[in-house]
Amino acid sequence: MALVPQPSPGLARSATSQLDESFSIMFERPHRSRVLIVLFDGLRPDLVKPSLTPNLVRLQRRGAVLARQRSVYPSETRIALTSLVTGATPDRHGIVGNSYLDRQSPIPRSVDTSDARMIEDLDIASGGHLLGVPSLGEILAANGRTFTVLASNSAGATRLLNHKARKFGQVTLSGHSPRIATSAEMLTEVETLLGPTPPPPPTGTPDLASQAFLTSAFLAVIWPRLRPDVAILSFGEPDISSHDCGTGAPRTLEAISFVDRQFGRVLDWWEAEGLSQGVHLIAASDHGHVTVHAQADLFETLEAAGLRCGPTPAAGIDAIVIPGQVGAIYLTEPSERLIRRAVGAMMERPWCGPVFTAGGAVDGIAPGSFARHLVFADHARSADILFSFRSDNMLDPFGLSGRTWSADGPIGFGVHGGLHAKEMSSVGILAGPQIKGGFASQVPSSICDFAPTVLGLLGLSQPATMTGRALAEVFIHDGEGPHRMIEKIYEASSGAYRQHLRRVKVGEVVYFDSADVVARPSNLT
Repeated sequence: MALVPQPSPGLARSATSQLDESFSIMFERPHRSRVLIVLFDGLRPDLVKPSLTPNLVRLQRRGAVLARQRSVYPSETRIALTSLVTGATPDRHGIVGNSYLDRQSPIPRSVDTSDARMIEDLDIASGGHLLGVPSLGEILAANGRTFTVLASNSAGATRLLNHKARKFGQVTLSGHSPRIATSAEMLTEVETLLGPTPPPPPTGTPDLASQAFLTSAFLAVIWPRLRPDVAILSFGEPDISSHDCGTGAPRTLEAISFVDRQFGRVLDWWEAEGLSQGVHLIAASDHGHVTVHAQADLFETLEAAGLRCGPTPAAGIDAIVIPGQVGAIYLTEPSERLIRRAVGAMMERPWCGPVFTAGGAVDGIAPGSFARHLVFADHARSADILFSFRSDNMLDPFGLSGRTWSADGPIGFGVHGGLHAKEMSSVGILAGPQIKGGFASQVPSSICDFAPTVLGLLGLSQPATMTGRALAEVFIHDGEGPHRMIEKIYEASSGAYRQHLRRVKVGEVVYFDSADVVARPSNLT
């Protein structure tokens, strides 16, 4: 297959034809395909615009944009990144939350996936089966391909991008935690050239140094020395600033602009060198953010229903409520009676959004709830009650659409984990020799589709464990890809509470698109 780069969008048709012919000749000797994925943690697609992210816009113009790209639920970083590298939904890979309760251990324990050492210990304790499916690192190693990860997210998120890196001798570098590097030699080479790995900045200060450090590490060391078949460069911003300053705050916009400039350095390299060497470039985010506008009395509601709450298992605790924006409640004695009592009390509150419990084909075991398998959240580690806080499309103090309730998030600051469109929508842009240029796909897609797409670009087969699909509609030589889409809307209700859920089937792949509460008790609006 000849690899044909896309010409600049402004060229006249005649010039384009001539360039297509000359590029075809230039690439008659096939290059080994490679892929670089650049991640922007927490970047909303509506913040990708010429005034703020000119380099991402530059890639949009010469590549393919995924206009209906979605994250997974719950829309948290470490769940989404695991879905990215496994090509599977959380019910398959088993990382069901940034934090979750592990009931499968001899003594139920709280798991914080930001802790890289805990992830490694859990994988060892499980006989190497922390994840229920293989990830990219394992698949690439089995096919004799190389893989590198550079990430400034938490140490745990960095490890989850390739939790088998030590086993396979694959390079991992962290923007803040040199101790989790999986090649001491490579870390020494990088730090000799660039100086020490930057420490985390003070809270409320954009995390800029580590983004520049890792960009330089890739351009000056990793690519020249290793030329990996697949590499991930993951920026921890603007997620950090969105949480600490606000989704549209000046410091958050500063962070977005800064990481776009770092991406501009990568894009310049790719246009000058990477493209001609068969590198495909993917820019993506894991989720978006919305803004807290009101505090929810979650704990008071559960305690009024007779449930004593706590963040971890302890004597006298009936309900373990996982801290954070994700609504996850584990009951010490998860009887249907207690689940129904808790859910019934929650559905009477104005902050209660969509609710999911174990159940049948559509309905959960609690009246008005959906079965959690509809959102691909039915796993042995899943909470007995999953829910999202009620959200709306009103403007926040920064003029951005998307507000939500929260049990512990500060008012005016950014959060994620729920089901608002601005949390679930994510950035997806692809460019390279096998990718259409100047193209916008209106076919639904998700973060689970990146791993199958990477394998497709490398000419490797997709394992049956992946729930995602290769994005054939953006490939030059694969036509328009799947067109047959079937949309289905589900409803569940209890009294005045009513929610709906929308899923879309593309070929054989089913996407969870959205869920929302469509009615509220009149005295609680």
